Amino acid sequence: MKARFLLFAFFFLFCARNTRAQNFQKLYPGAIPNAIPGPNQEVSTANELVDSLTSKVSVPSLAVFLPPRERATGTAVIICPGGGYGTLLTKREGTDVAKAFNKLGIAAFVLKYRLPSSSTMKDRSIGPVQDAQQAIKTVRERAGEFGIDPAKIGIMGFSAGGHLASTAGTHFNTRYIDVTGKTSLRPDFMILVNPVVSFNDSTGHIGSRDNLLGKQASAEKILRFSNEWQVGKSTPPAFLVHSGADTVVPVSNSIQFYEALNRNGVSGALHIYSKGEHGFLTYPPFEEWFERTVEWMRVSGFR
Repeated sequence: MKARFLLFAFFFLFCARNTRAQNFQKLYPGAIPNAIPGPNQEVSTANELVDSLTSKVSVPSLAVFLPPRERATGTAVIICPGGGYGTLLTKREGTDVAKAFNKLGIAAFVLKYRLPSSSTMKDRSIGPVQDAQQAIKTVRERAGEFGIDPAKIGIMGFSAGGHLASTAGTHFNTRYIDVTGKTSLRPDFMILVNPVVSFNDSTGHIGSRDNLLGKQASAEKILRFSNEWQVGKSTPPAFLVHSGADTVVPVSNSIQFYEALNRNGVSGALHIYSKGEHGFLTYPPFEEWFERTVEWMRVSGFR
């Protein structure tokens, strides 16, 4: 196992660097749905712990990372960075991960989704999921251009980004954006890393809940966005990874979601590390949990 881990780490350090990447481009070709017109106040700041933070996002965007054509597998992953719906870790939980996927021949798309705000959105609770659905729609409709199999488009999320990814995977029958034609908004698989899943008082991440729904959210809205209760038989397969020692987002979020998948006969896998802080800042190392992720993708037919 140790030799396998070292080989995997060596691969990420020295494999081909021929990644076809683009800068962030506007997500919507026209008007942004549910938006209150105003200037873009997005702010990016350096952070010693996580490299960079992006806040006040009101104009969503998507960065495209394509692998070398000769190595492309046809699989794509849309990545939703975390940050409690108040900020985005666009490098550590975004572009860095996209580049790692590229080295395996997997296309990646980093979603810089809108951060909920009543000053920039008519309904703050649906802004992020609108952006996630638009990202899925964009990637699927342009699959031929990107060299992607439209039946192998997954969504990945970290922390609150995991809540967004699980929302996309459980609310796809509710079209929060206008869709002409028959384009499916259902992701084909989910990868949830230390995810916020529930918004209930006992296990949910209340900061993320308040940022998305507001502090006076109704019980009905809290239930609607507690995604362990939204799993159905058509929910896509999921891989979940969490630390049992996470003191920010309890591991019960991942456990409850996995149990809901199991009850509904949906394929899923859950890996819990006995130690490690929220965000896996020091343990487990990236190569360790990422290897488990891509192995699940392989055995599930998504790689």
